[in-house]
Amino acid sequence: MIAWLGMYDMPPLRRANDTLWSLIRAGCGDGPEKLSRHSDPWSVWRDPDLLLAQTCGMPFRTSLHGHVTLVGTPDYDLQGCPPGYYRSVLVANADASGDTVDAFDGGVFAYNEALSQSGWAGPITYLTRRGVRFSRLVQTGAHAASVDTVAEGAADLAGIDALTWALLCEHDPVARRLRVVDQTDPTPGLPYITAAGRNPSPIAAAVRSAIVDLAPETRDLLHLRGLVDIPAAAYLGIPTPPSP
Repeated sequence: MIAWLGMYDMPPLRRANDTLWSLIRAGCGDGPEKLSRHSDPWSVWRDPDLLLAQTCGMPFRTSLHGHVTLVGTPDYDLQGCPPGYYRSVLVANADASGDTVDAFDGGVFAYNEALSQSGWAGPITYLTRRGVRFSRLVQTGAHAASVDTVAEGAADLAGIDALTWALLCEHDPVARRLRVVDQTDPTPGLPYITAAGRNPSPIAAAVRSAIVDLAPETRDLLHLRGLVDIPAAAYLGIPTPPSP
């Protein structure tokens, strides 16, 4: 069996994620001793032996729906978002002029990857509705790399997952070189999934118990507050913009 929690697993959080997984595993009564950290996410998400993984809403609605089973959506208690929801913050260099996204019309937009809800789909949908267009797009491969790209002046604006942004503000000094210009509309957050055909109920119960049993400082480090049930239809109804 495979377990993967790589969406929010930056080095300062790895011990906390290991603790979370050990509690989930105990609640499940089975599972791998250690989290997988060196596997391609797509191979994990599609593996018929998957016990638990976290994915992004865009891969779920565009490719994984019908091939995996939803377990639940973790709630990170993000400001301005319903439980289990998140949004993107639109960040610019702290020294850049302009207080609204309109000021960045015609500039360069950095995105992590084309199948990211928070790095591409959410921001570009939000910005397009406001008439903001870009002269060039830069793919960076990761939210942290997008932050670096904007901080270094190689891009004018980037969309960053609100939880990732909070974690970067806590653990990475480069965040001090940026400022939040705007935020997208909330959408369902990054869900936990298991393999198709596997009963999600005992896994969800184990996740809920694990979150409660975490030491307060570990729970705060992960920003975890609970697990909520968001139906697949809520993910499938999110607009999917054209690929970059």
